[in-house]
Amino acid sequence: MARNKARVRQIGLGLLAMLGLLLGLTAAPASGAVAAPAAPAAAAFKVLAFYSGTYDAAHIDFVKEANEWFPKTAAANNFSYEATNNWDRLSNVSDLKQYQVILFLDDAPHGAAQRSGFEQYMRGGGGWMGFHVSAFTTNAGEWPWYYNDFLGSGNFQTNTWGPEAATLKVEDHSLPNTANLPATFTSAVSEWYSWSNDLRQNPNIKILASVDPVSFPLGTDPNQDWTSGYYPILWTNTQYKMVYNNFGHNDMNYSNNTRLSSTFASETQNRYLIDSLKWLGTGQVGDGGGTPPGGPISETAWYTLANSANGKCVDAKAAATANGTDITQYACNGTGAQQYQIRATDGGFSRIGIRANPQQVVDVRDVSLADNAALQLWSYTGGTNQQWKAVAETSGRYHFTARHSGKCLSAPANTTDGAQLVQSACNGSAAQSFQLTQQP
Repeated sequence: MARNKARVRQIGLGLLAMLGLLLGLTAAPASGAVAAPAAPAAAAFKVLAFYSGTYDAAHIDFVKEANEWFPKTAAANNFSYEATNNWDRLSNVSDLKQYQVILFLDDAPHGAAQRSGFEQYMRGGGGWMGFHVSAFTTNAGEWPWYYNDFLGSGNFQTNTWGPEAATLKVEDHSLPNTANLPATFTSAVSEWYSWSNDLRQNPNIKILASVDPVSFPLGTDPNQDWTSGYYPILWTNTQYKMVYNNFGHNDMNYSNNTRLSSTFASETQNRYLIDSLKWLGTGQVGDGGGTPPGGPISETAWYTLANSANGKCVDAKAAATANGTDITQYACNGTGAQQYQIRATDGGFSRIGIRANPQQVVDVRDVSLADNAALQLWSYTGGTNQQWKAVAETSGRYHFTARHSGKCLSAPANTTDGAQLVQSACNGSAAQSFQLTQQP
């Protein structure tokens, strides 16, 4: 009887399968075409992570964990992640240009060619994120640009022991990667470093988060704990696209090298990392709607320039190109009146030519040195009032300083379409910051 039931069941399943096939055939599109699978979305930006993985079990374990966490995070957030222990790749500047963000997980470059390549990459507008040991040194003078200028920290001074979580106080919510952070949050467990330089005294350093005093004493060893003082944990250098994170040291059982904590155990800290990567890679926390310059501005590309304060684009009034045409702001529409090419002249300056007639460039009217002097189009003659320095900001945006006056290209307080753009004293405000988006 059991065999008969099994046979009936087999026949029934076969009939159901045939019915499903027939229904599938009748449900096909009228055209008879089979829909192709959707193509995967192109990565919004590319990340290249450098590591050594040779010193201290806690640092080695962090590298292993990072190289598991970041690829999964990249897949979920539309960027690509590649890791390498070949630090000589830093000396190949053309190779680096394909990556929008570089990570240093547990070390820093040592050779002269590696250091030179990295500095060129950063000065050219590349993005960087460093962890914990990437800032460690007891001889900052060996590479002063990196330790004293770029990081600003100088030499390692003290550390906490053993590794503990800290309550971090967010000091700046003005940037895209910190805008969504709470006033305080609990970090993942780490060993923490302090530095010889007071970062608060460096005008180029913006401290994003520091140890909240409620964390004291921080550390479990009375001989290596912090009981008071000021300790920056997250910061950026406003002259570059970069962030440094003091964390990156897992708690370990050193007798058997077993992991006792995870650097990625804090959801808020993880959100900060993701937002920071997106900010460094695209200039914004979202996935991005255009193609922001991922390094140096291309002299052959055409860009729209959207103001960070009001979102409006640099625009030639009435799409004209004649001498004296006002340069205004207008709702971004992608027309030729809003597309510009930024071509180098000399000394780090460039001319900004309009697409309809690249010989017509953005010009400060009457070679004025005054604040609020109007901008116009004028045929390029090599005048210093027709040349601008594009300065990369940590947000991925740019501000533009006029060669003759040192003043910045600025949007007015008036947010209406057609309002005149001007030059004014550089002040770091959003009105002087512009997002460049490459156009077809």
